[in-house]
Amino acid sequence: MSPTAEPELHYLEYYEDFLAKVRVLSRKVREDGWVPDFVIGIGRGGLAPGVYISHQLELPMLSIDHSSKVPGFADELLAKVAGMSAEGKRMLFVDDINDSGGTIQYLRGKFAEAGGDAANMRFAVVINNRSSSAEVDFWADTIDRTEDKRWFVFPWESVGTKDSIVEEAKSVPERLS
Repeated sequence: MSPTAEPELHYLEYYEDFLAKVRVLSRKVREDGWVPDFVIGIGRGGLAPGVYISHQLELPMLSIDHSSKVPGFADELLAKVAGMSAEGKRMLFVDDINDSGGTIQYLRGKFAEAGGDAANMRFAVVINNRSSSAEVDFWADTIDRTEDKRWFVFPWESVGTKDSIVEEAKSVPERLS
């Protein structure tokens, strides 16, 4: 995609479709037999699905705002969660999409650095890119970024201006070309 080309925006704006995907994720977690103690919504995209999943599974929710890029903020919270996992608490991290895998790799790395127990950490996403550099444990839909270049606009993002959505999509051109 050229820097000036318009990305193909794909709006996921139907509440019932989103709710169905949340139910799929919750069912997969429940059927897996691995029972988390907490749902961790990854800010910003994982907060809305995280809340729904925490209600569906009747679990408390915590949040880690990775998207803000405030130095140390997410890392401090992640260290607290890692400490809880080292004591045996299981954490289900939730995000909207596993796209490049960068967020998941970052979180796993910081979790390990802080002494977290990897056996007590799982990831669930609404959309999983099968060509991502990171693997997840649970997903509702699958795409392959090598073929599918759409920019997914989730219901909570669709209230933003088209210009801000396009700007965000263009900030990561390698996912779109």
